[in-house]
Amino acid sequence: MSRARLDPRRWFDRMQPQTLQIATWLLYLNGFFALVGLLDRSDWIGYARVSKGSLGLLVGLAIVAAHVLSGFLMANDRRLGWRFGLVAAFSPFALRFWVLSELAYVSLWDKITGRNTISFLFEIALCALLLHPHSREHQRRWYR
Repeated sequence: MSRARLDPRRWFDRMQPQTLQIATWLLYLNGFFALVGLLDRSDWIGYARVSKGSLGLLVGLAIVAAHVLSGFLMANDRRLGWRFGLVAAFSPFALRFWVLSELAYVSLWDKITGRNTISFLFEIALCALLLHPHSREHQRRWYR
Protein backbone atom coordinates (compact mmCIF):
# COMPACT_ATOMS: atom_id res chain seq x y z
CA MET A 1 0.00 0.00 0.00
CA SER A 2 1.52 3.27 -1.11
CA ARG A 3 1.13 6.28 1.13
CA ALA A 4 0.49 9.58 -0.58
CA ARG A 5 2.92 12.30 0.39
CA LEU A 6 1.94 15.45 2.16
CA ASP A 7 1.30 18.36 -0.17
CA PRO A 8 3.13 21.43 1.23
CA ARG A 9 0.75 23.71 -0.69
CA ARG A 10 -2.40 22.21 0.79
CA TRP A 11 -3.34 24.07 3.96
CA PHE A 12 -7.12 23.78 3.66
CA ASP A 13 -9.52 21.17 2.23
CA ARG A 14 -12.86 22.42 0.94
CA MET A 15 -14.15 18.87 0.52
CA GLN A 16 -14.25 18.19 4.27
CA PRO A 17 -17.41 18.70 6.34
CA GLN A 18 -18.00 22.24 7.60
CA THR A 19 -17.16 21.16 11.13
CA LEU A 20 -13.63 20.17 10.09
CA GLN A 21 -13.23 23.20 7.83
CA ILE A 22 -14.05 25.60 10.67
CA ALA A 23 -11.92 23.58 13.09
CA THR A 24 -8.96 23.83 10.71
CA TRP A 25 -9.27 27.61 10.54
CA LEU A 26 -9.65 27.86 14.32
CA LEU A 27 -6.55 25.72 14.82
CA TYR A 28 -4.50 28.03 12.61
CA LEU A 29 -5.95 31.13 14.27
CA ASN A 30 -5.42 29.80 17.80
CA GLY A 31 -1.89 28.76 16.85
CA PHE A 32 -1.13 32.29 15.68
CA PHE A 33 -2.47 33.86 18.86
CA ALA A 34 -0.66 31.26 20.97
CA LEU A 35 2.61 32.22 19.24
CA VAL A 36 1.94 35.91 19.84
CA GLY A 37 1.13 35.20 23.49
CA LEU A 38 4.28 33.13 23.86
CA LEU A 39 6.53 35.77 22.32
CA ASP A 40 5.14 38.79 24.16
CA ARG A 41 4.56 36.86 27.39
CA SER A 42 0.86 37.58 27.49
CA ASP A 43 -2.07 35.22 27.90
CA TRP A 44 -1.69 31.93 29.77
CA ILE A 45 0.93 30.55 27.42
CA GLY A 46 3.16 33.56 28.05
CA TYR A 47 2.53 33.32 31.78
CA ALA A 48 3.66 29.69 31.64
CA ARG A 49 6.85 30.82 29.91
CA VAL A 50 7.53 33.33 32.70
CA SER A 51 6.44 31.26 35.71
CA LYS A 52 7.72 27.82 34.66
CA GLY A 53 10.96 28.86 32.93
CA SER A 54 12.42 26.78 30.13
CA LEU A 55 9.86 24.01 30.66
CA GLY A 56 7.11 26.57 30.14
CA LEU A 57 8.80 27.70 26.93
CA LEU A 58 9.02 24.12 25.64
CA VAL A 59 5.39 23.43 26.50
CA GLY A 60 4.38 26.69 24.80
CA LEU A 61 6.29 25.82 21.63
CA ALA A 62 4.72 22.35 21.63
CA ILE A 63 1.24 23.88 21.91
CA VAL A 64 1.90 26.27 19.02
CA ALA A 65 3.29 23.42 16.91
CA ALA A 66 0.32 21.18 17.74
CA HIS A 67 -2.12 23.82 16.50
CA VAL A 68 -0.39 24.48 13.20
CA LEU A 69 0.65 20.89 12.54
CA SER A 70 -2.82 19.54 13.23
CA GLY A 71 -4.44 21.98 10.80
CA PHE A 72 -1.92 21.11 8.10
CA LEU A 73 -2.25 17.35 8.62
CA MET A 74 -6.04 17.54 8.68
CA ALA A 75 -5.98 19.44 5.39
CA ASN A 76 -3.90 16.57 4.00
CA ASP A 77 -6.38 13.94 5.28
CA ARG A 78 -4.26 12.51 8.06
CA ARG A 79 -5.84 10.96 11.13
CA LEU A 80 -2.81 12.01 13.17
CA GLY A 81 -3.76 15.63 12.42
CA TRP A 82 -7.20 15.13 13.95
CA ARG A 83 -5.60 13.59 17.05
CA PHE A 84 -3.11 16.47 17.33
CA GLY A 85 -6.08 18.78 16.91
CA LEU A 86 -7.74 17.25 19.95
CA VAL A 87 -4.56 17.71 21.95
CA ALA A 88 -4.29 21.33 20.77
CA ALA A 89 -7.97 22.01 21.47
CA PHE A 90 -7.78 20.78 25.05
CA SER A 91 -4.32 22.26 25.72
CA PRO A 92 -5.57 25.65 27.04
CA PHE A 93 -7.50 23.92 29.81
CA ALA A 94 -4.54 21.73 30.79
CA LEU A 95 -2.16 24.69 30.58
CA ARG A 96 -4.28 26.81 32.93
CA PHE A 97 -4.57 23.97 35.45
CA TRP A 98 -0.80 23.47 35.31
CA VAL A 99 0.04 27.15 35.69
CA LEU A 100 -2.57 27.89 38.35
CA SER A 101 -2.12 24.65 40.32
CA GLU A 102 0.06 26.25 43.01
CA LEU A 103 -2.31 29.18 43.59
CA ALA A 104 -4.83 28.26 46.28
CA TYR A 105 -6.95 31.39 45.91
CA VAL A 106 -7.95 30.71 42.29
CA SER A 107 -11.34 29.03 41.92
CA LEU A 108 -12.00 25.98 39.77
CA TRP A 109 -14.17 28.09 37.44
CA ASP A 110 -11.31 30.55 36.90
CA LYS A 111 -8.95 27.66 36.15
CA ILE A 112 -11.39 26.35 33.54
CA THR A 113 -12.32 29.64 31.88
CA GLY A 114 -9.17 31.65 32.48
CA ARG A 115 -11.43 34.60 33.40
CA ASN A 116 -11.96 35.32 29.71
CA THR A 117 -15.42 34.36 28.49
CA ILE A 118 -14.85 35.02 24.77
CA SER A 119 -11.67 32.93 24.59
CA PHE A 120 -13.35 30.22 26.62
CA LEU A 121 -16.25 30.08 24.14
CA PHE A 122 -13.86 29.71 21.19
CA GLU A 123 -11.96 26.96 23.03
CA ILE A 124 -15.21 25.10 23.68
CA ALA A 125 -16.27 25.62 20.06
CA LEU A 126 -13.04 24.08 18.76
CA CYS A 127 -13.45 21.05 21.03
CA ALA A 128 -17.07 20.65 19.94
CA LEU A 129 -16.20 20.95 16.24
CA LEU A 130 -13.53 18.26 16.45
CA LEU A 131 -15.71 15.94 18.52
CA HIS A 132 -18.85 16.50 16.44
CA PRO A 133 -20.25 13.27 14.93
CA HIS A 134 -19.66 14.55 11.36
CA SER A 135 -16.00 15.24 12.12
CA ARG A 136 -15.46 11.92 13.86
CA GLU A 137 -17.17 9.99 11.07
CA HIS A 138 -15.25 11.81 8.34
CA GLN A 139 -11.87 11.22 9.96
CA ARG A 140 -12.72 7.60 10.66
CA ARG A 141 -13.79 6.95 7.10
CA TRP A 142 -11.55 9.15 4.94
CA TYR A 143 -8.39 9.97 6.86
CA ARG A 144 -5.32 7.81 6.47
